[in-house]
Amino acid sequence: MATQPTLRRRLSLVHITLYGLGTTIGAGIYALIGEVAGAAGMFAPISFLVAALLVVFTALSFAELSGRFPRAAGEAVYVRQGFGSNALALTIGLLVVLAAVVSSATIINGFVGYFQTLFDVPRAVAITALALALCGLAAWGIGESVTVAAVFTVMEIGGLLLIIWAGGDSLADLPARAVEFVPPGTALAWGGIMTGAFLAFYAFIGFEDMVNVAEEVKDAPKVLPFAIVITLVVTLLLYMAVAVVSVLTVPPGELAASGAPLALVFERGSGTSALPITAISVFAIVNGALIQMILASRVLYGMAGQGWIPAVLGRVHPYTRTPVIATGLVAAVILGLALWFQLGPLAKATSVVALIVFTVVNLSLWRVKRRAPAPAGLTIYPTWVPVAGAAVSAGFLLSELFRAFSA
Repeated sequence: MATQPTLRRRLSLVHITLYGLGTTIGAGIYALIGEVAGAAGMFAPISFLVAALLVVFTALSFAELSGRFPRAAGEAVYVRQGFGSNALALTIGLLVVLAAVVSSATIINGFVGYFQTLFDVPRAVAITALALALCGLAAWGIGESVTVAAVFTVMEIGGLLLIIWAGGDSLADLPARAVEFVPPGTALAWGGIMTGAFLAFYAFIGFEDMVNVAEEVKDAPKVLPFAIVITLVVTLLLYMAVAVVSVLTVPPGELAASGAPLALVFERGSGTSALPITAISVFAIVNGALIQMILASRVLYGMAGQGWIPAVLGRVHPYTRTPVIATGLVAAVILGLALWFQLGPLAKATSVVALIVFTVVNLSLWRVKRRAPAPAGLTIYPTWVPVAGAAVSAGFLLSELFRAFSA
């Protein structure tokens, strides 16, 4: 009997780290900085630091779990290991897929809206062409698709570095203005900082997507946890630098009022057009859609391998060594959503889905650590790390639900 083909392990530490940076940094920071500055003012960098301190618990939980169980459909596998429930694992896996396809469809709609300002192409044609192109790339091969995503990621990072460069004169004033970044101990100041941290928290979401390509990472038990930590550290350093440059270059009130705050920072700092930043943000949008498509297909593949959904979704093409049927299904759902549905309410719900998944995954690691010995050769974190991650995620979840129902 012929052996069924499996996914190909082609992703190195550099590949998977760039993949993680691409899904974490994304296009969101290009708009989010204005909202954070509006809430925290000159203390926006502190908000990003607080947000990183809050998200680090969950990131470390994912890092440990990815070493313990380096499998596709990571979150679903972790929940199965933690709670022993196939039904709960399937629910979590389907929630991850739902968030990914809604996010990708929303991103494609956003890209097409921008594309139509440049080219007179019918919306349906543009959406279909982009969805099919991304599907073809995702099905072509993990090495090829992640290489393209990595190129886009380098461009995104380059855009942030351009903004930091444009604010070079403002950075020169940092020693004289450093006192402006020291918050007083008042409730008003820290209330703004925490509100900004709540907004900035979502700018760090994305590292969790890395675990779903675990079966395509070389030496995944060691490489993947390290890559998650690197992704979080690099993201924090970039966000802090961009936040400092932004509020030094443009008053926080102007940043908050701008629809394209980082483009404004670039224009104000460099004295030139923000066209390069605008172009880079478009590539960031496409990158986000591609990564979410890869993510959703790998979750379906992993759940099929566990026997939770039809086995046909776990079939791997012998040449491309990718789950082409799962990829095609994901692309079809994304295309349908992008063409025929209003995505606004669903897109807003993706943050709630992410927080539910974070809470359950942290609790899963806590349960695993209580009954399973630490595997040799892996980095293991204290038990209080997943407990803190669950508490923070649940707190953000309750706050998000309160905002939704009180709006």
